[in-house]
This record gives sequence, structure tokens and C-alpha cells, in this order.
Amino acid sequence: MVELDAVLPFTAARARNAGFQRVMEQEPDVAFIQFVDGDCDLVEGWLERGAAALNARPDVGIVCGHVREIHPEASVYNKLCDLEWEQTPGEIRSSGGRFLIRREVFSAAGGFRADVIAAEDDEFCVRARGLGWKILMVDAEMARHDAAMMRFSQWWRRSRRTGHAYAQVAALHGNGEERYFVRDCRRVWFWGLVLPVLALGLAAFTHGWSLLLLAAYALQFVRIYLHGRKRDWAGRDALIYAWFTVIAKFPALVGMLEYHWRQMSGHAPAIIEYKRSS
Repeated sequence: MVELDAVLPFTAARARNAGFQRVMEQEPDVAFIQFVDGDCDLVEGWLERGAAALNARPDVGIVCGHVREIHPEASVYNKLCDLEWEQTPGEIRSSGGRFLIRREVFSAAGGFRADVIAAEDDEFCVRARGLGWKILMVDAEMARHDAAMMRFSQWWRRSRRTGHAYAQVAALHGNGEERYFVRDCRRVWFWGLVLPVLALGLAAFTHGWSLLLLAAYALQFVRIYLHGRKRDWAGRDALIYAWFTVIAKFPALVGMLEYHWRQMSGHAPAIIEYKRSS
């Protein structure tokens, strides 16, 4: 176990860097490093499967596998996480925070940015791919995750953190060729702020006709629901995913505004947790 200096701001990125440094002190010649979150358990056999994938593809620097929730039935929020984890195997842009990586890739990329409070994995993967390495999702189970999300307030904080992550990582990589997270930020601005302000702000001048703009949320809900059904999700699962995807723009907007306020006021980003550490 590595204990971090409590004087400095805590982030998952900082903890992962410290863990990597400890491994290098004890096993400097190790070929691969596995990162895993504290609320996850690795599936037996994954390390062998992941290492085999890296050995088979010298152009691949990072591999990951499927993540599933331990208790998806415990709440709609846990189920939502379980749906979010689903990803098509193959080459991907970001692996999430659980992955197996070549030692030289992590070192060459400079590790995680300790000041990125969320989506530090996305930010790191942008830099790793910029060095020419590919990221591969293997069609195998890698880890079991315990979201332990039982309350709406937890989901709200998690979605707020996502918005903060969009804004912070877009500020770092939004001007690059792929304009990372720029589209996500624009969606949050539009659905979370522009559309409701237009609909409500113009209501008095249009005799209420501008409120019809709010029907766009219903259309968006139907579009996401049908997309979920095309992925062979059960009707209830598709409904859950569609509903929370639509309303998530509002807490995400709060998170984005929080990031920009901190930037303008000179305050350092502060970690946003939705559950207590285990």
C-alpha cells in the first residue's frame, strides 16, 4: 500500500502515478502494469488474456476487457452503470481507468496528469495514442465493478463530475485533431442550457409557442431508447438508459460551469466523489 501526502490535493490520477512508481522501485523490469480501481475486482484469467493480447500485437500499448456491475439489480443507478460499461471489442479511443499497459508506454506518456480530477484515463489515452500506440478492447471479461449507487443524489454528483471532466479534458485536448470531448461539451451546452433558455425565455414573446421546443427532449428520449433496443437491450433497460441520458445534461452542465468558474477564479479543481471510499 502507498500512502499519499494528505497535504496535496487527492486525485485518482495522483494515486495511480504513485502506485506505478512503487512498482518501478520494486520491479523495474516488469513488462506490463495492470491498473484497476479500488471498487473493482479483476476477473480470474484476465491478466493472462490481456498479456497474450499485448504479446500478439506489438502496435498495441494498452488493452482492456469488459467490465460488469456486481449488483446491477440493486438499483436503477447500478443498472445504468452496467449498461454504460458495454463496449464493442476492437480498437478504441480510451480504455477507462482499468487497463493493462506496457511499462514503456506509461513512462513515455509521462503518466497521468495529477490535476485532472475525472476522465484522467481519457486524457492519458489521448497522449498515449499521440505517441503512435493503439488501444485494444479484448472480448473477454476483465473486472467486476461495484458502483454502490443507491440514491439519485449520488447519480447527480457522478453526472456532475462527468461534466467537469468533459470541460477539463476538452480544455487540454479540444484543439487537437480529434477535438476530444468538444462534441460532448457542445451537447451539454445545448441540451442543458441553450434549449431550455430559448424555450422558457421566449415564451412570453411567442404566447407560449416557444415551449414546443421542449418536445425535442421527448424526441431525443425516443431516439436513444430505439438505439438501445437495436443493441438488444430489454425494454426496461433501454428506458432507463434513455431517461437518464437525457436528464444527465443538467448535472453535467453544473459540472462544466464549476470547472470554468474555478478556472476564472484561480481555484484548483477539487475531486468530486459520489460515494464513500471502501
